[in-house]
Amino acid sequence: KRITVVAPFYGYARQDKKHRGREPISARLLADLYKAAGANRLMVVDLHTSQIQGFFDGPVDHLFALPLLADYLESKLDTSRLTIVSPDAGRVRVAERWTDRLNSPLAIIHKRRDPMVANELRVHEVVGDVAGRTCILVDDMIDTAGTITKAAEALFENGAAEVVVAATHAVLSGPAVDRLKNSPITEVVVTNTLPVPEDRRFDKLTVLPIAPLLARAIREVFEDGSVTSLFNGAS
Repeated sequence: KRITVVAPFYGYARQDKKHRGREPISARLLADLYKAAGANRLMVVDLHTSQIQGFFDGPVDHLFALPLLADYLESKLDTSRLTIVSPDAGRVRVAERWTDRLNSPLAIIHKRRDPMVANELRVHEVVGDVAGRTCILVDDMIDTAGTITKAAEALFENGAAEVVVAATHAVLSGPAVDRLKNSPITEVVVTNTLPVPEDRRFDKLTVLPIAPLLARAIREVFEDGSVTSLFNGAS
């Protein structure tokens, strides 16, 4: 009757537009491959950009890990001292969802070029009050961890008391593990939308299971219920 693809991590999601000539839009290609293979419906978690939902010719259930991550952090941290931080301008919308959920102020890391150094991003300016605060750096994924660790350093330079990272997808490629282990970040909280092998785990890493969220969403889909009821306002 119907084939639903449950893909917690949507591959090639960052290639959702042309950055320069002759580049492919691979996120659209992946949607076309799913369709050609016979998929009628997709279920995904935290797409890099929401417009990817329009690439697939059929229903797309876009789930959010925010409630899962936020519940964990609320149970461990003093929410009155929290500031939510976007690591760059592109993640501000994600960070705003967090501020709504935790009723916390927002700060943004603004990256600009150092005029003294050609073609290199050097200066990370913090827009917002982070002094003495516990900062939650939020992102959809951690790949090489370069952006996250640089943002954390900028927060500490501006007086942050503590920095915790929360992200959905733990790609953790290349130097990511060493960068995170050697950074002053207190804890890195991710989900297991991607498997995290033992050799990529470290003391500061907490991996939360995504399965309960997927199970509830699958039940809603197959009982013709409401998937959006799972988001608690995160959508």
